[in-house]
Amino acid sequence: MKKKEVAVIRVVTTEDQKLLQMHGALIEQYYPMVHTTSYCIEDQPSGIHSPETKALAIPKIIKLAKEHRDAAAIVISCCDDPAVRELREELSIPVFGAGQSVCAVAQTYGTKIGILGITEYAPGPYHELLGNRLINLGRPKHVTCTLDLMTEAGRKGVIEKAQELKNHGADVIALACTGMSTIKIAGAIEEQCGLPVIDPVMAEGLFACYACLRSEK
Repeated sequence: MKKKEVAVIRVVTTEDQKLLQMHGALIEQYYPMVHTTSYCIEDQPSGIHSPETKALAIPKIIKLAKEHRDAAAIVISCCDDPAVRELREELSIPVFGAGQSVCAVAQTYGTKIGILGITEYAPGPYHELLGNRLINLGRPKHVTCTLDLMTEAGRKGVIEKAQELKNHGADVIALACTGMSTIKIAGAIEEQCGLPVIDPVMAEGLFACYACLRSEK
């Protein structure tokens, strides 16, 4: 089967090509039948970490996605799924966000789903899809945006918050920031807490891969 092209849109602005391509590279590693090309929106170096930054990002994402409508699928690599609903209405190709993807997978692993992100609130898709199965204890210590995850203090705060979620009854942890995929922390959390941890980039890639396979029918 010829590899299908998936456009990956990053919501953090960066000129670092390795960082820009990282989520796409992970998707290709997990799903070898997919080829990715990654793009980032402009003027948001700290990404999306509030309703205000999400609102700023949506028109930028829509504009960028429309430029790549020839791809087999588009992935918005953000757990708040910015512009996903709008793009599904405007484009004829499948569009996936990390948030809905994580929630769909998490529900197959448990019924009390701990949310671990970078904000005090759970991103919209998590509330919409998980409802009262969701356990949210706010953001980890030392973390206010995705860049903080790359610090030692931020990484430690994430693992500590995961343990708190387990102590509050979570039987699966749904990561709620794709920056946690960037630092590849899911395995460390599983080792520390003994719970299944749903990685956002792996989850969004799963659905993009399914769309590519389905198009082969």
